[in-house]
Amino acid sequence: MDPEAQTGDVEKVVYPKTDEQRERIGAIIKNNFLFKSLEKEQMSDVINAMFQRDVAEGVEIITQGNDGDNFYVVDTGEYDIIVNGTKVGVVGPGGSFGELALMYNTPRAATIQATSETSVLWAMDRVTFRRILMDTTAKKRRMYEGFVESIEIMSSLEAYERVKVADALASKSYTDGSFIIRQGDPADAFYIVEEGVVDVMVAKDGSDEQLLVKTLEVGDYFGELALLTKNPRAASVVAKGEAKCATLDAEAFERILGPVQNIMKRSAADYRVQLEKLFGDQVGDKDKAVLSSLGDLTRQGFEPQDELGRKVSELSTAQETVTEDPGAEQ
Repeated sequence: MDPEAQTGDVEKVVYPKTDEQRERIGAIIKNNFLFKSLEKEQMSDVINAMFQRDVAEGVEIITQGNDGDNFYVVDTGEYDIIVNGTKVGVVGPGGSFGELALMYNTPRAATIQATSETSVLWAMDRVTFRRILMDTTAKKRRMYEGFVESIEIMSSLEAYERVKVADALASKSYTDGSFIIRQGDPADAFYIVEEGVVDVMVAKDGSDEQLLVKTLEVGDYFGELALLTKNPRAASVVAKGEAKCATLDAEAFERILGPVQNIMKRSAADYRVQLEKLFGDQVGDKDKAVLSSLGDLTRQGFEPQDELGRKVSELSTAQETVTEDPGAEQ
């Protein structure tokens, strides 16, 4: 089954529910790893497509070795997980089961049996599950691949490497005025603006004054310099209105983006010059540590590039610029 081929051709499944039931299902699934990255409309599709199943004690909801028919989330009651006749775990309210057989077209890997006197499950059929979850994954991959391809420093990646980056990106939403990263925090991720705009703000050493460095738009990225230099964040990035960013955690950044890290490092020399121009003699001792780190990168043999270096540097000016004490109050 190709979920992409069915997009727009299949009528959405809707089981009527009360507002209270919809709220309860939403609360159950919002933190489920399968659904937490869905958009509001897609989340609504999931809730609409779920139907209630009341289960008596002792009933097997799924049986090991059988084909998968439904995916389940637990509303009330507890259920034993049994593999080859041995109980290996328990799933309770807020939990889910049955997704593996639907995702990979494999037989059920375990038996799930109700152990409470009365229990309530919410179920979704195989076709709807695959359409919503797998189509969403395919759409996000295409969108993220587009972001990756539009970033010049990643243009040297092979096609399969761009797919790896796209698959590793995770989406996070931010409300107006919320901090995406804070000056002085440890570096934990690399970010690409997915929706909206964000402001890059810095505070001069020893001052509470915030300086607007640049506003980033869709497709712009930030956060790579702190990952390269292993220094705390040298700027804050704040959502300007509703915003969403695609994020790549530090481990994935190191593992997947190895081929482009040298290009990022080569831009550090240009970036150092820009920092000195921006702050001049006002750069404090803590800020000089950042410049020193950038200088270390240059001394490793990475020289400023010409046109590419300048373009990367323009994006880099929207990054970390001076470092506060990591222990300072945020």
